[in-house]
Amino acid sequence: MDFMKMMSKAKEMQTRMASLQDDLGAIEVNGVAGGGLVSVTISGKGELKAVKIDPSLLKPEEVEIVEDLIVAAHRDAHAKAEAAIAEKMAEMTGGMGLPSGFKLPF
Repeated sequence: MDFMKMMSKAKEMQTRMASLQDDLGAIEVNGVAGGGLVSVTISGKGELKAVKIDPSLLKPEEVEIVEDLIVAAHRDAHAKAEAAIAEKMAEMTGGMGLPSGFKLPF
């Protein structure tokens, strides 16, 4: 691969990365815990958008359980967001011939 072609690809990747950053803000994933009693929605950038708690959990003696379920639901949503991001990155870098595991941005 010649240098000019490589620089052209790098410029193209830079433009795609800017677009990806915008796309990540638009991605929303849901995480659930406790058989659906607690759910959270986060953006592709990890921003917590919503928390839903089944009213049956709103008892003073179950506060710790609710707290643990919120954390578990957030963890589930975060894993789904990471998978969505990895998929977008794979689509974006597919034609560049980058080595496996190569991290972007540079």
